[in-house]
Order: sequence, then C-alpha cells, then structure tokens
Amino acid sequence: MRFDIVTLFPAIFDGYLTQSLLEKAIQKDLVEIQRHDLRDWAADTPHRKVDDRPFGGGPGMLLQVDVTVRCVEDVERSCPTPARKVLLTPQGRRFDQPMAEDLAGSPRVMLLCGRYEGFDQRVVDLLQPEEISIGDFVLNGGEVAAMTIIDSVVRLLPGVLGDENSSVDDSFSRGNRLLEFPQYTRPREFRGLPVPEVLLSGNHQAIARWRNEQTRLRTEQRRADLLDPENNNVEPFGN
Repeated sequence: MRFDIVTLFPAIFDGYLTQSLLEKAIQKDLVEIQRHDLRDWAADTPHRKVDDRPFGGGPGMLLQVDVTVRCVEDVERSCPTPARKVLLTPQGRRFDQPMAEDLAGSPRVMLLCGRYEGFDQRVVDLLQPEEISIGDFVLNGGEVAAMTIIDSVVRLLPGVLGDENSSVDDSFSRGNRLLEFPQYTRPREFRGLPVPEVLLSGNHQAIARWRNEQTRLRTEQRRADLLDPENNNVEPFGN
C-alpha cells in the first residue's frame, strides 16, 4: 500500500516514519510513504508562496487552489496506481475503525494536509476528495491527523502486526464495534491488585465468557451509545 502526503511541513514526519511497527512495515515493503512539499508547486518560485487572504475578508490565510491542484495532479501522475484522495478537515466525516478498514483495502491513498484557514473551496470542487475529520476539534494542521489515519490503517495490513489476531480483538474492530475487554500480564499481583483468577485458570470457555462480560460491562460504563438495546451487540469470543 502507498500513502502520498501533501504537506507544507514534510519534516514533521521524520521521527514518526522511523519508529516502531511503521518503520518495520516500510522496511518490509508492506507500505510505501511519500511526502510532497506543497511549496514545490508554487508559481512564485523565490518566495514559494502558497497562501493568500480570503476574498470577502476575514482572519487568516487560505491555501491557494492553483498551487494545490497542480501539486495533486502531478503527484497522482507520479504513480500508475490511481490515488484515493483524502482531505483532512474538521468539517469532514468522522474517522472511525470501519473507515480505517475501508482505506486499508485501497492500494494507494493521498492525504491532503491543510494549514491556516484550510483550502480554497475550489480544491474540493475540482478534486472531489473524501473529506475526513479525526474529531470535533481544530489542529494547527492536517499532519497529526494524517499520522492518525496512517497508524490506524497500516496496522490492518497483512504482515504488519506480529499476531494477525491483534487487530481483530481491538476496540471497534469486531463486527459489534464495542470496547475491548481489560487485559493483564505479570506480575500476578501489584500493590494489592491481583489478576482475575479466571485468566489463570486455563479454562478457555470460562475466559471467553469473562471477556464477553467485560466487553459488555466496559461498553455500558464508557460508551453506552454503542450498544444495541435488543442484544447488546456482543459477539462471543473463542468461536
């Protein structure tokens, strides 16, 4: 899978791309990530200007349509695989696990990182990207949102995680979209808090029942909106 990141600040990704599972996935050619500096497409070459004041007045600056469209079209032509274009904006559709799973099935995704007051509306009108938001808040730019999307998508690709079942049992990753059960490791007791005995029993049916109960309980306590009132949405573990 290939990601193309269009950004004013490609260096923001330097540390992120060289750590942990993502670095290993890149080294194993499971994912390719290319960064593209929007300023390289500026017509005003000496100053590399990519923004201007909005017509009608108002605070801040907007990323210009001509620069952005030239960049996106050139980047798209740089690889024969068609790119699925995603514009990161707080006005977009809320990003969630089903959307991550959907993106993971695309061979190539282009992420457009906004800055300042965002993009000229004609960028959306001409390029027709999917507009995605990672939450109801505003960031300084789309770069952190792009990292969030890459992180959630890459871990779903075959061969990235050491155990392919790791992503299956994650919160929201099963058909029911519920919260994951609590988990424990050594030591068996710490500051008076022991590991639940059922997890030490070796009884896999009992463990599966406990995990189902904990999944339902945790979701009721933290995200009751996710529960189907008719059946609580819990699909059994261990089947």
